Amino acid sequence: MTGFERDYDEFARGARAVIAYPDLRNADGRDVEARLDEAAGLAEAIGIEVAERQAFRIRAPKPATLFGSGQVEEIATAVRAQDAQLVIVDGAITPVQQRNLEEGTKAKVIDRTGLILEIFGERAATAEGRLQVELAHLDYQAGRLVRSWTHLERQRGGFGFLGGPGETQIEADRRLIRDRMAKLRRELETVSRTRTLHRDRRRRAPWPVIALVGYTNAGKSTLFNRLTGADVMAENLLFATLDPTMRQIALPGLDKAILSDTVGFVSDLPTQLVAAFRATLEEVISADLIVHVRDIAHPDSDAQRADVERVLTEIGAEAPRIEAWNKLDSLDPERRTAIAAEAAKRDDVVLISALTGEGVDALKRLVSDRLTGSNRVRHIEVPMTDGAAAAWLHEHGEVVGEETIDGDRIAYDVRLSDRDWDRFQARV
Repeated sequence: MTGFERDYDEFARGARAVIAYPDLRNADGRDVEARLDEAAGLAEAIGIEVAERQAFRIRAPKPATLFGSGQVEEIATAVRAQDAQLVIVDGAITPVQQRNLEEGTKAKVIDRTGLILEIFGERAATAEGRLQVELAHLDYQAGRLVRSWTHLERQRGGFGFLGGPGETQIEADRRLIRDRMAKLRRELETVSRTRTLHRDRRRRAPWPVIALVGYTNAGKSTLFNRLTGADVMAENLLFATLDPTMRQIALPGLDKAILSDTVGFVSDLPTQLVAAFRATLEEVISADLIVHVRDIAHPDSDAQRADVERVLTEIGAEAPRIEAWNKLDSLDPERRTAIAAEAAKRDDVVLISALTGEGVDALKRLVSDRLTGSNRVRHIEVPMTDGAAAAWLHEHGEVVGEETIDGDRIAYDVRLSDRDWDRFQARV
């Protein structure tokens, strides 16, 4: 029996894998070694043992296999030498290419999208997260249901590519998968409506919402814990956070704000995941301020920034944003001096180390300044009988002066943002 025809339960945690990166020499300036490191990190995030990793220069992608025939043989040789059960192609491959590579290497083959989906499937902790991941899985698999693939036909129970038996929908025909996807979308729509109600409730409250975004493993959760005193999972691990977490924090000049930790982005983030996680990413869309956390010590930091900005544009995030250049503690003195000089040219950047706390107070001040920048003292007179208006002003603004006028009115000097000023005027 060939490698790719074995039951999937042989590809559980501890499977040995060969990573093959198709180096197409795209103009994104990415470092090949950094890309291989990231692919290895993705694999190790779900317990796969990376036995060997190679980059292959590809001048003209082959429609049948992506790689050239000699390169396919090199991969097959590595599989045999390392006794590997899995080949991870760190790029996108078609169903035909996947099948041909499996035949050529006698090993199970998955691409970058499949690997990321597998990680998300393992990490999703909430019911909503699992719905989103299952929808993305099915969308991805729908195009890969080739009847002659015997290893797909034998799958059973739960979804996944690597560990445990496969899902009944993957055995079924496309019509059943479409039905299941439609049901998942309806359930997610219900979740989205509930989340919208919660957001509307927060909008009626005076507290601004700050969303932390960034490339996976940039240090968002470490910063979130530093700012909130929470204990959100924060490890040196890709996609440690999937489900959004929100906590209350205090900032200079602001008694209360809501901080949201979100899923990390990654290059070539599968379109299925962007679509499936739209409900979660709506927290970013509705935020008052976006803090883009960057791993400034990473060799591909600029390319990672471009990846994050691309997704933010795709989901329609228009909130003002600032950048927290994280992991200062990982920089040597010379590189640190150069980074500091670059940051000094911008007013939307703060240098920090979420691990040591360096620069975090400066970040708090910048966040507060951006959130309160439109706050101005307004002079407002309300009838003494309008207790609701007085309570609203005390709740949503900072009352800096108060005076009774003619025994029937109270004049307030209140510091309000432009948004709250508009809300107050609409109220009255």
